[in-house]
Amino acid sequence: MKNYDDETPIVMLTVGQLKALINEKVEEDSKQESFDGSGEESYVHGLSGIRRLFNVSHATAQRYKDTILKEAVMQNGRKIIVDRNKAIELFKQSKEK
Repeated sequence: MKNYDDETPIVMLTVGQLKALINEKVEEDSKQESFDGSGEESYVHGLSGIRRLFNVSHATAQRYKDTILKEAVMQNGRKIIVDRNKAIELFKQSKEK
């Protein structure tokens, strides 16, 4: 039951309508960010990407980049790109050893 549009002032929405609108936007954004399995690769950029992906410190991200994630890392000068899916797989394999 959507009885509002892009021109509707926020003050005219009920709490329920506002919640539904926010939830709809959050779901839409998360679908765009998720891997859809279409063969398209997803990447993280830099040491900050590795830090966020594995929730580790900067020093640990550097160590991971140079050791267990080496096969997933592409680096040209200061530019670092990491294949997210391959990095996760390599990380899992390293924990199994």
